[in-house]
Amino acid sequence: MGSVTATVAPPTDPNVTRWFRTFGAIVASGFRRHATYRQAAVAGVVTNTVFGFLRCYIFLAVAGAAGTVAGYDRAQLATFVWAGQGLLAVIAIWGWTELADRIRTGEIAADLLRPVHPVTSYLATDLGRAGFASLARLLPPVVIGPFFFEVYLPRHWATLPLFGLSVLLAVLVCFACRYLVNATAYWLQDVRGPMILWTLGSGVLAGLYFPLGFLPGWLEATLRYATPFPSLLQVPLDVLVEREPMPTQLGLVGLQLGWAVLLLALCRLVQRRAEHRLVVQGG
Repeated sequence: MGSVTATVAPPTDPNVTRWFRTFGAIVASGFRRHATYRQAAVAGVVTNTVFGFLRCYIFLAVAGAAGTVAGYDRAQLATFVWAGQGLLAVIAIWGWTELADRIRTGEIAADLLRPVHPVTSYLATDLGRAGFASLARLLPPVVIGPFFFEVYLPRHWATLPLFGLSVLLAVLVCFACRYLVNATAYWLQDVRGPMILWTLGSGVLAGLYFPLGFLPGWLEATLRYATPFPSLLQVPLDVLVEREPMPTQLGLVGLQLGWAVLLLALCRLVQRRAEHRLVVQGG
């Protein structure tokens, strides 16, 4: 008689399952939390749209009669502007001081008592926020732009999924940077100085005000490969407009992944060091 071999699937670690379930619940909670601010979302869309028109006309004027500048044609510049206006809310470069405020008031003690690590908890909440912003703040500018300007549509099928991955990594990198800036409150109490430096530096170095390709080649290469700032906006937008060949784009997204892993690990290290010196209400 022939023998029958049964394949038994390895049991799932209940701790891993519980971790993913908890992480997903926090992500969903972050989505619902930010979905309640509908009027703020509408106001943000209007503001981003107005500035989208201004920036687009400025960039097209820079391109001039030649029609190209720094490797971008007029259609690519229009896509760069309108997608960038939407991504600004998704990655949320500015305005997040929740961690610093909780450190200053001592409410961070409640976070440390929870079973979920603070970095994990805040990251999950931020992913939920980014998910809502992708629907409420990214899509409207992307839809409005093509009605008034000639935009660039990706030519390769792999560009859109690569762009989605790049945006996700940009959210992770930006969260880690903002967390580290906020975490200076463990030592400084008042984080206005670091926040001002972050606000000024991130906008310029991330490619928000102008594409980094407008800079001299050596300076652009230094910023692109030696700092995490281009991973926030410049890299996702360059992927979308296909400014570089596909192998180069894959390398840039891989660099984003490296920065995300490094900075998130640094967040956990800083958090662990801060917990050893934290004093709340004299206790």
